[in-house]
Amino acid sequence: MAASERRAFAHKINRTVAAEVRKQVSRERSGSPHSSRRSSSSLGVPLTEVIEPLDFEDVLLSRPPEVEPGPLRDLIEFPEDDLELLKQPRECRTTESGVPEDGKLDAQVRAAVEMYSEDWVIVRRRYQHLSTAYSPVTTETLRERQKGLTCQVFEQDTSGDERMGPEDTDDSQHCSGSPEDTPRSSGASGIFSLRNLASDSLLPALLERAAPEDVDRRNEALRRQQRAPALLTLYPAPDEDEAVERCSLPEPPREHFGQRILVKCLSLKFEIEIEPIFGSLALYDVREKKKISENFYFDLNSDSVKGLLRAHGAHPAISTLARSAVFSVTYPSPDIFLVVKLEKVLQQGDISECCEPYMVMKEADTVKNKEKLERLRLAAEQFCTRLGRYRMPFAWTAVHLANIVSSVGSQDRDSDSEGERRPTWAERRRRGPQDRGCSGDDACSFSSFRPATLTVTNFFKQEAERLSDEDLFKFLADMRRPSSLLRRLRPVTAQLKIDISPAPEKLHFCLSPELLHVKPYPDPRGRPTKEVLEFPAREVYAPHTSYRNLLFVYPHSLNFSSRQGSVRNLAVRIQYMAGEDQSQALPVIFGKSSCSEFAREAFTPVVYHNKSPEFYEEFKLRLPACVTENHHLFFTFYHVSCQPRPGTALETPVGFTWIPLLQHGRLRTGPFCLPVSVDQPPPSYSVLTPDVALPGMRWVDGHKGVFSVELTAVSSVHPQDPYLDKFFTLVHVLEEGTFPFRLKETVLSEATVEQELRASLAALRLASPEPLVAFSHHVLDKLVRLVVRPPIIGGQIVNLGRGAFEAMAHVASLVHRSLETVQDSRGHCPLLAAYVYHAFRLPGGDPGLPGGVPPPTVQAATLARGSGRPTSLYLTRSRSISSSNPDLAVVPGSVDDEVSRILATKGVDRSHSWVNSAYAPGGSKAVLRRPLPYCGAEPRQLLHEELALQWVVSGSAVREVALQHAWFFFRLMIKSMQLHLLLGQRLDTPRKLRFPGRFLDDIAALVASVGLEVVTRVHKDMELAERLNASLAFFLSDLLSIADRGYIFSLVRAHYKQVTTRLQSAPNPAALLTLRMDFTRILCSHEHYVTLNLPCCPLSPPASPSPSVSSTASQSSTFSSQAPDPKVTSMFELSGPFRQQHFLSGLLLTELALALEPDAEGASLLHKKAIGVVHSLLCSHDVDSRYTEPTVKAKVAELYLPLLSLARDTLPRLHGFAEGSGQRSRLASMLDSDTEGEADVGGTINPCVAMAIAGGPLAPGSRTSISQGPSTAARSGCPLSAESSRTLLVCVLWVLKNADAALLQRWTADLALPQLGRLLDLLYLCLAAFEYKGKKAFERINSLTFKKSLDMKARLEEAILGTIGARQEMVRRSRERSPFGNQENVRWRKSVTHWRQTSDRVDKTKDEMEHEALVDGNLATEASLVVLDMLEIIVQTVMLSEARESVLSAVLKVVLYSLGSAQSALFLQHGLATQRALVSKFPELLFEEDTELCADLCLRLLRHCGSRVSAIRTHASASLYLLMRQNFEIGHNFARVKMLVTMSLSSLVGTTQSFSEEHLRRSLKTILTYAEEDIGLRESTFAEQVQDLMFNLHMILTDTVKMKEHQEDPEMLMDLMYRIARGYQGSPDLRLTWLQNMAGKHAELGNHAEAAQCMVHAAALVAEYLALLEDSRHLPVGCVSFQNVSSNVLEESAISDDILSPDEEGFCSGKNFTELGLVGLLEQAAAYFTMPTETTRSWLPCMGSCRRLSPRSCTRAPAGSAYSGHISEWASMVHDLVTWMNKSLCTRSRQSQSWQRSRTDWRHVLALGGGTGHVGYSGLPQPGPESTPCL
Repeated sequence: MAASERRAFAHKINRTVAAEVRKQVSRERSGSPHSSRRSSSSLGVPLTEVIEPLDFEDVLLSRPPEVEPGPLRDLIEFPEDDLELLKQPRECRTTESGVPEDGKLDAQVRAAVEMYSEDWVIVRRRYQHLSTAYSPVTTETLRERQKGLTCQVFEQDTSGDERMGPEDTDDSQHCSGSPEDTPRSSGASGIFSLRNLASDSLLPALLERAAPEDVDRRNEALRRQQRAPALLTLYPAPDEDEAVERCSLPEPPREHFGQRILVKCLSLKFEIEIEPIFGSLALYDVREKKKISENFYFDLNSDSVKGLLRAHGAHPAISTLARSAVFSVTYPSPDIFLVVKLEKVLQQGDISECCEPYMVMKEADTVKNKEKLERLRLAAEQFCTRLGRYRMPFAWTAVHLANIVSSVGSQDRDSDSEGERRPTWAERRRRGPQDRGCSGDDACSFSSFRPATLTVTNFFKQEAERLSDEDLFKFLADMRRPSSLLRRLRPVTAQLKIDISPAPEKLHFCLSPELLHVKPYPDPRGRPTKEVLEFPAREVYAPHTSYRNLLFVYPHSLNFSSRQGSVRNLAVRIQYMAGEDQSQALPVIFGKSSCSEFAREAFTPVVYHNKSPEFYEEFKLRLPACVTENHHLFFTFYHVSCQPRPGTALETPVGFTWIPLLQHGRLRTGPFCLPVSVDQPPPSYSVLTPDVALPGMRWVDGHKGVFSVELTAVSSVHPQDPYLDKFFTLVHVLEEGTFPFRLKETVLSEATVEQELRASLAALRLASPEPLVAFSHHVLDKLVRLVVRPPIIGGQIVNLGRGAFEAMAHVASLVHRSLETVQDSRGHCPLLAAYVYHAFRLPGGDPGLPGGVPPPTVQAATLARGSGRPTSLYLTRSRSISSSNPDLAVVPGSVDDEVSRILATKGVDRSHSWVNSAYAPGGSKAVLRRPLPYCGAEPRQLLHEELALQWVVSGSAVREVALQHAWFFFRLMIKSMQLHLLLGQRLDTPRKLRFPGRFLDDIAALVASVGLEVVTRVHKDMELAERLNASLAFFLSDLLSIADRGYIFSLVRAHYKQVTTRLQSAPNPAALLTLRMDFTRILCSHEHYVTLNLPCCPLSPPASPSPSVSSTASQSSTFSSQAPDPKVTSMFELSGPFRQQHFLSGLLLTELALALEPDAEGASLLHKKAIGVVHSLLCSHDVDSRYTEPTVKAKVAELYLPLLSLARDTLPRLHGFAEGSGQRSRLASMLDSDTEGEADVGGTINPCVAMAIAGGPLAPGSRTSISQGPSTAARSGCPLSAESSRTLLVCVLWVLKNADAALLQRWTADLALPQLGRLLDLLYLCLAAFEYKGKKAFERINSLTFKKSLDMKARLEEAILGTIGARQEMVRRSRERSPFGNQENVRWRKSVTHWRQTSDRVDKTKDEMEHEALVDGNLATEASLVVLDMLEIIVQTVMLSEARESVLSAVLKVVLYSLGSAQSALFLQHGLATQRALVSKFPELLFEEDTELCADLCLRLLRHCGSRVSAIRTHASASLYLLMRQNFEIGHNFARVKMLVTMSLSSLVGTTQSFSEEHLRRSLKTILTYAEEDIGLRESTFAEQVQDLMFNLHMILTDTVKMKEHQEDPEMLMDLMYRIARGYQGSPDLRLTWLQNMAGKHAELGNHAEAAQCMVHAAALVAEYLALLEDSRHLPVGCVSFQNVSSNVLEESAISDDILSPDEEGFCSGKNFTELGLVGLLEQAAAYFTMPTETTRSWLPCMGSCRRLSPRSCTRAPAGSAYSGHISEWASMVHDLVTWMNKSLCTRSRQSQSWQRSRTDWRHVLALGGGTGHVGYSGLPQPGPESTPCL
């Protein structure tokens, strides 16, 4: 349908009454919808300024929740249980806690034990999960909610007999009659066939005469059934990229793990089995040259072999029998090797000698070498018996893990990357460093490979001189080379079978590195799997979450080359000593394999006859909880005698050395090169280091360092950083008050400890990142404690607030920088976020006792106080005396208590306080501050107050650091405030009294300061500005849950004023506007957003003497006799009362209104962002369980009512969904007078107004036409993209769906006619935007997308293969034209598609496409039903108005468009019911107004009567029947409907390809059945006329269908054409067309005489209607004048009762129904008669050769047959008639000089196209010689 036809709603709104003219004149100067939008407000505040909000708390006091009934009560105030304090048990992986038992612990260990055993303290906002920030509507959640959708039935999706009911499956014999079965020109066949058809089901109450009100109520009740409860569930989810408010609760801190590998040692088999062999596994990173795991020891010996060592070991602990290990790898790399080392019992001989039997002897030679094997076994038994406690190196091998992963392939890896699921936002956020640790060349993953079982057969013997790790790394690097030197060596033949696989998430029978049972551990008797501790290749930044205190000792080398005596077989014994006596050796050394779990001593392997051995041994120790000064590691060096000699001991001590573990309170770790004493150390040696030369002792090599050893601690108790150690030590000293205290070389007293503490605070920034992050919870807790509970030194309270704040800022910065790779999308460090949410608590407050009132607050007197508050602090709010001011000492209970009592009984005055007086700090009468003596109560500060103060008064350097991590301090303050309220039971306190005024002043200063940073940095550092903007918005949003909400709104308003001021001079306003929109979005994401907008409080009408422009335009309503209700008007506009009461909603819609202005900066981006915010909020309302009640949702919808006006005014720039491709213009209902009023701002009166006053017709441009196109000025500005337009329209539909119908009716009653016209245009556009595309459209889109991906893949291959150059590619791209027209040169535009794809995959499965079609069908249905509901409201509104004809005509056009578009069967049932009600109530719309509406309706009804869906046919048949009955009751005939239906059938059959004549026949039968059963009209001729019409339609339909079948049979074809033309006897226009078609077909076949007869009939038909129109003597007297030519022309007589009069508008109005047309038809008939036929062609040439013949004589020439005589006679009569007509017309037209020219032109036109009608039909058969033409 053409755009002008589809959008011309009010083309016939031309009945302008006097009252309407006066109203229009009064509104003429109101301007366009966009004019003065920035300056319009009922309170005089433009939209660019934020109106002052109401005092929220005062409003609630005046309207308590009890006044609201039912479910609305919950919308007034936040729930009482909004905040709750939770104690979440700390997750413990093991069945045992692992925390040391209570005993005498020092302060540091005690603090660690408390931290690792305390539960998490969480302040939860109970309803926060309902916020858009925490429960966003995503594609996944929508798909879940879309389950169970009803499958809507659409005509275009049905094919063949699909969706047919049982009544649709009749036999084909009832479908149509055959012309061959009955005589020609007979209707018997059609009548017989129609009567034998089965009808569709009848609507039960259709024929009843019900009141219109009852019909409307019944229709409304039916429309409410089977509706989608949530409209936006059917629309694509909001764009995740725009969700700046998206948050997720931090996960609790957990122990760090990398990618975990499970290694199972299955078997170890040698060629000979003569002695026990012991193995160990460890991971090594060759690139980093680092061992990255501890050793795992395993024993695969048989029980018989183990029995050889029975004398040296007790019963082995089950933990030492493990044969499986779990390795963790944080940084996967292709350079990681799994190294296997084997050891054996020490025996005489070097390693080569001991390996020889294993390298030479084979299992196949067992019998041959039986004696030799027996000797070896005997020797092994002897060595095991004597030297069983000692080991010696044997062999080693390595497994390259990268080969394992790559060879077996990745587990479940899909080669098609396009099919992989895109990770969700939460998954991307949870990625840890192990997910980002390897990229590029190092891409490697140990978490997803298929398990592999390896058999290692080649081992390399250990070399005595190359046992160190440095040598091992060289060997491993050499193994990677193709020509490895190791491959040339003779290996030790063995078979080690191991299984390598990714470790499952939950592994049974697993032991932690501390040998604790990891959950689940079903049976303690099962063989365990050990978790192997990781030593990451690089730093791992993760906080400690559990108690761990391990020490690893690595002896490297020993040099006894200068030692005298027999010192060759050297073994080193290690002991952990708690004192100097041997009995004080502690059992803290972890056992290896098949031994006790813990041992008091352990030995290194022995290298035979080596005085300078190297070691690779690793000793693992469990450090005691309390390490004292006497604790030390004691090393004893033994010479082991391998040969049993008389008088020679097995082991001889040859040296001693030790390492004290504590030095100045710090754990000693790192490498050591120790001197070795020959003698036993003297008493009290443990407090000294061996570097001290004790008198009387002998030392090896002159007291030089000969023993290299390294200590490594893995401890969550000891930081191992000097700055952290010093800080913790000082804090613990202050807590315990133990003075004096020795710190390194300094003795600290009370006089010097403060200075040291301040220096330590400042030095925390120098701490190493890894230990700082690991102990970040400890550090932050101590800093918080220093602020909340300042230390007391010398009776004075030391205020360390400034130093602690600076330290906190630097710690946060260091932690943030260390974890840059794992930040979330907003740049927040998850470690800090988890600390605040889970770990942070107020010191001393027991969360388990919220009723316990905290200790009294004692104000501190600082010893080193900085500058006082700047004057900028005292902004808007103050109270009496602040408890957060560290400069003032106040005795509790003196002034504040009195002030609190006063404030509790009076309102709070925020405008005056002592702060602004002379008594303020620094004033002329400032209070003298002196130290307050400590009175016994524990001093206590409030953390949030101190943080706010210190932040505001901080210096530039610290402030910059704090700004970088503002979110952290904001969250810390919020949780401190929440805990303050919860623990102190202050939630029942009025919000205005919860926090002191000075603190709120600090908050105001802080908000202003941060806001200023946002607006000033937006052009310098956009990333920081975005982070600050979001942090500030979240902070204010959090404050809304705990503080005075009216005051917080005032802070929001102040921030907006800052931004507005900056916008005036900003070089790039769009960036600042984007930040402000993000700020608004975050604020509106609050879970109580609806309550914060005061939805239940009625709006107060504007009291301003200067009303707004829009309200002025509505002061006189078109449809209401009374003045518009200002309350209702304010609710639907961004008026002052609306923006003041619904503050957040007003901010949001104001942002949208400003973004939609034509001159907005960066309009395209702002459109998307602003509309996206509204869409996201509405989606959250749809899924919110609190708003399911219709009354509640109606209140929620009231917050968005101005959206209707905004969308209506933005209509000209919305995407034209109903237009053809490429059209940018939009047929919007913008009056030209409005646009002119916008431009005409002077004092001259508008010409249109003058014309209206004068009583003349309105100017063409000012007519109230709903279809009037907008002017260029109104269309200026950036148009909205298709996606933005569609989203805005779906938001409009949401408001219309959920708003109160009575409120919408009152609003529409107050609208002016142009505004209502634009509203109807908006509804029309909604129908077009959400029209169903069909399943085939989704398949087509999918195939096109897939082809595009293949094309891109082909181009990529060309680029790789070099078949296309870069230049050619660039030229090709430049020549390609964008399929979306001339748009910006961007790589990708999401806005060019009407809807976003729900996934990144290219090709979709059939189920996915089916689901998309299902959702799209439901969306189209629901959107159309919402529009239908609104149309019903408009109809009810305008029923009694003066201009109802204009509006109802437009309403009917919208209804007709909905019926003509692709709609579901469900909607068509309701739409047709509405159409029937409209026609019933307002029949004059169709039968007294423009014929176009009635014709359009008939066409649509007839199309639906041919539907394949029975339900559609049922309602369409009912509508068509009632239309005919209504027409009959008005004029006792339904000639108009009869003619229009007949014309519609012709149009339908000729233009619709998928038309089903079979189903149309069924509908005709249904209408016939209605007529037969209609009791009310049985006495009239109505039933008979309906029967005639139905039979006629049936016959036309049958013949038309048969025409297509008989294209090759001219006789049958012409017979059918004649019957069709006769069927259109009641439609003169169509009959004339078919007569001309017949003439053309006859002429095409050479039957000119028959063609001439057809033209004679056409002329007779025209003459008949001209005679009815006017009585003119020069015209033929109807068709009677032609009876001499042919008696059959009397068929053209207009004698029927129901024939329409030709003066009816729209009928007989063609060019042929004129005098000139009649002449043209007659001349064409004469021309056909003069053309030679087949019988005259033989004699005309002969006659022409004898004499010249004129055309007239030729027509009268004698013929050789009767047929020629007839032709001559007919031609003569026609020629005489033409001559007479020409003379008459010339006489009448002599005065017209253009007559001859016009006549010639008309004849030329007739000659060119005369008689040619519908293409493709053939001609009549030739009549017989004696017959007249078959007309």
